[in-house]
Amino acid sequence: MEIKQVCLLFFSPTGGTEKIARLVTQTLAEKLNAETAVFDFTRPENRQTEYHFNTNDLLVMASPVYAGRLPNKLLPEYKTRIFGNHTPAVPLCVFGNRSPDEALRELVLLLEQNGFQIAAAAALAGRHAFSDQVGAGRPDESDCTQIVQFAAQAAEKLAQPNLPPLDMDRSEIGPYYTPLKEDGTPAKFLKARPLTDPDKCVRCGLCARSCPMGSIDKTSMEAVGLCVKCQACVRRCPKGAKYFTDPDFLSHVAMLEQNYTRRAENTFLL
Repeated sequence: MEIKQVCLLFFSPTGGTEKIARLVTQTLAEKLNAETAVFDFTRPENRQTEYHFNTNDLLVMASPVYAGRLPNKLLPEYKTRIFGNHTPAVPLCVFGNRSPDEALRELVLLLEQNGFQIAAAAALAGRHAFSDQVGAGRPDESDCTQIVQFAAQAAEKLAQPNLPPLDMDRSEIGPYYTPLKEDGTPAKFLKARPLTDPDKCVRCGLCARSCPMGSIDKTSMEAVGLCVKCQACVRRCPKGAKYFTDPDFLSHVAMLEQNYTRRAENTFLL
């Protein structure tokens, strides 16, 4: 196949998914001697237009994993904004060291339905957005070595005249993962929103600019709309002024720290 441009499209509220996806994109572009183009799907205004890719493009699409699936509030925009025309693609899912569950299969099937041919796919471990302890240091040196090797193998496959279908289970996608509290019962924090410490907040507005749902008021700096718990405002606040107090959310974080600090493995499909 003749690839002229490697196009990276990512949704990455805290930057972890973007970092991993850029490494894959850079390696593919170098191996294929192709140009690169980057499309940030994180901000609401960037999700208002359609993105169309042709046969000489290679799409690297990267999404975080939320509750073992693609982010449910982003699914409608993934489905109605991103289109290929027999375009080769390398979908990536980045999960917070627990499990990718069904997210990678879901992304592969979505892209196939939207006109893409899947060359390779990967589910890659990163630091969990909820905790520094879960997935600490991921991706590390070993991860990066694996990722570069994966991208190099994908480039070899893409250099062949014909792209065979990806060997993957294409059965119906399973349900979302149910977050659990420390006692093993379901953690119900759908309505949880971040709070703001007025003694720390300097009203810089970075939280409002970082929110992928546009849900933080630019005057009060308070979350007033839909919160997907992405932690962008918490992670990016330079003063540590954003925080959660919802008891179910905090219990879920504690459960993750108790059970998922072990090293989760990456998944590569070629």
